[in-house]
Amino acid sequence: MATHVKVLGVLHIVLGGLGILAGIIVLAIFGGVAGIVGASGVEGAHVAVPILGGIGGLVFLLAMALSVPGLVAGIGLLAFRPWARILTIVLSAIHLLNVPVGTAVGIYGLWALLNRETERLFGLAH
Repeated sequence: MATHVKVLGVLHIVLGGLGILAGIIVLAIFGGVAGIVGASGVEGAHVAVPILGGIGGLVFLLAMALSVPGLVAGIGLLAFRPWARILTIVLSAIHLLNVPVGTAVGIYGLWALLNRETERLFGLAH
């Protein structure tokens, strides 16, 4: 089961990193569009600039809120930290709603982390 835990850790690191990258890209795109709109000189464009910037900022914050815990959990799983097991179980349950990739990762995570052998691996078995 150690191999499954490590694979799950790498999956969470990769998915978390991709989510952070996506958030940064969205922020840059919306910031760039807001800058172009603001510099266009079109009447009323000043109204759209904070809206575009705000949407980009909110999407960025949402991506960070969803991706950073997965990244942290993946790093913790690679070190076999007990807190990372609990965090990843919670994240795996949430991932079930993210069809199709998240569902597969969620099922795999729940299967791997709710196993008796995995509990022993993390030093949690009595």
